[in-house]
Amino acid sequence: MTDPYLYPAFLGPYGENDALLEKLLVEFLRDHVYWRRNVHPEDPPAIPTRAAQQPAFQAFEAHMRQELHALSAALKRSVPFHSPRYMGHMVSDLLLPGIAAQMLALPYNPNNVSSEAAPVTIDLEIRVGLQLARMLGFPHDPAQPYCAFGHLTSGGTLANLQALRLARALKCFPVALRGIAPPGLTLPEDDRAAYRMTPAQSIALLQDWQRWLDALDQSTRVEWQRKLDAARVEQLGEARFFARHAMLEPAPVLAPVTAHYSWSKGMKMLGLGRDQLRLLPTRGMRLDMRACAQELAALERRGSSPLLAVAVLGSTEFGTLDPVHELLALREQAAARGAGFAIHVDAAWGGYLATLFRDPTGRLRTLAEVAAEFGGFPSADSYAAFAALGEVDSVTVDPHKLGYLAYGVGAFVCRDQRSMSLLAESADYVFNDNCNDDYFARFRQLGRYIPEGSKPGAAAAAAHVTHRVMPLDHAHFGRLVRQTILASEAFVDRARRFAVEVADLAHVCIPYPPDSNLVCLALNPVGNRDLGHANRWLRALLTPLRMGRDSTVQAHAFFTSSTTLRADLLGRDELLRVLATLHIDADSLRAGDAESDRLLILRHTLMNPFLVDDENGIRYIDRYFEYLGAQLRAPGTERPAAAASCN
Repeated sequence: MTDPYLYPAFLGPYGENDALLEKLLVEFLRDHVYWRRNVHPEDPPAIPTRAAQQPAFQAFEAHMRQELHALSAALKRSVPFHSPRYMGHMVSDLLLPGIAAQMLALPYNPNNVSSEAAPVTIDLEIRVGLQLARMLGFPHDPAQPYCAFGHLTSGGTLANLQALRLARALKCFPVALRGIAPPGLTLPEDDRAAYRMTPAQSIALLQDWQRWLDALDQSTRVEWQRKLDAARVEQLGEARFFARHAMLEPAPVLAPVTAHYSWSKGMKMLGLGRDQLRLLPTRGMRLDMRACAQELAALERRGSSPLLAVAVLGSTEFGTLDPVHELLALREQAAARGAGFAIHVDAAWGGYLATLFRDPTGRLRTLAEVAAEFGGFPSADSYAAFAALGEVDSVTVDPHKLGYLAYGVGAFVCRDQRSMSLLAESADYVFNDNCNDDYFARFRQLGRYIPEGSKPGAAAAAAHVTHRVMPLDHAHFGRLVRQTILASEAFVDRARRFAVEVADLAHVCIPYPPDSNLVCLALNPVGNRDLGHANRWLRALLTPLRMGRDSTVQAHAFFTSSTTLRADLLGRDELLRVLATLHIDADSLRAGDAESDRLLILRHTLMNPFLVDDENGIRYIDRYFEYLGAQLRAPGTERPAAAASCN
């Protein structure tokens, strides 16, 4: 049943909390106007009170209303993400605290590039980073020198780009420092040893370097810093850097084949080269650790190690969780052999699931404590993956996904803020170097460290207020996330019953057990054994489940999405297993044939907390499967068993 704690948290599928939202918006709009009037109350109004009676004013207002009404009418064709009938992509209704906070902050228009442009919201953004760090198990006390640091981005793509920037800076900094050979510092014995340091070792060397600089007089300090800057890869570029250090070769990035396409983008944008992104196979849609170990061993034989190894915690297409704990164990073994590398977890989707694993004190809950609230979640491996998050180097989280905030709010969090100085830029008109060692004073110059320049402070306000109203632990925000896992478990149970109910019409299976709140469903009409025909049949079934450009919302009973199972993602043996379950012949899987080289499947993201409406006795999951069954049995539906193409 729906947790009553969530009733005031959303505007609601029926707009049930419209009065609450309207009251908040009017209250704080008036408050904003009072603030404007009291900045300098002695100043006269610049717009005269008689302006509203002027023909030009009235014409402008009329034109504005006309365009706004046109926009409002057009937006009625939007996808109804708020509805429990929507089970498609990674989006749902928005949390009321986030909507209200973002709208409240919007007229102030803070620019979170520096404290001069956003004296309030830039602190909120820094605090959001600390809130997320606590959720992930990172050090989150800003009084500690090794405290984590996080900032918001436009989305997971930019957060992943930031992870690449930081990993490259940490890997190449020791090499550059060794190249200028400051006297009195203990440096690695050669470039290869410098290039294979762990992130922790690089940070320790960075601290030694900064202490060494602090002991110099100002002019000497500036000269040595200039020498280092001139030797860094960020200054030289990849080609000149590696030409200068001939025993080294550019290090690859290792990621599962399920990784988001933003990793390909990032490799190209940073000039690392798409060829340096090594996509590793999966087992059951989770990173294949044997393949990962083999790739690491091959790199070690060449005297190298990865720039970065990526684990995905909630793949975009399938919601599966990679074994973060096993990747950390491989890293420890490699580091013991002198082959260090950074680990980043792309938890754009699954990051907020971590709230289920933390109690209000920040303590990691036991597996038994978490599992007691569910039917089968989490598996031992899923629990171990979340428990290990605090030991990785950086994480991507998307508050605009499972954080239920408006689009444009991603986040990057690194475990040790001291590494961020390697990314610092200078611009005298925005930043100054008079910040001391105080955590907040340093990061109030946020634009020095992040990929963006200008960025909306209103987004930071939305995230901060939401996390304050619903703290990131199992007793608060976790109650929302819990609903989604329970819905997924209910969906899986109902899908199994559905498979029995329509056994005379279609073979139905869940291709692999879901790790999170995203469940896929594979179908094939009874009598069909051809993969291409199965795909065409399902594509037709999907048509009324998708929002078309010219269709109306009311024309669709439900909304879902689709994806494909491919041999390069799932592994050929695993794909053949799924095809066999669906009674599809293996020889109909034809590489290079766009219609027959993959299996089209339904993909359901179960984010909406009102999928089970106990107040009205409606279970939308049951209704969805009733709808699917009706579609299969509808007059005029193709009967593939009689089709000539079905062998």
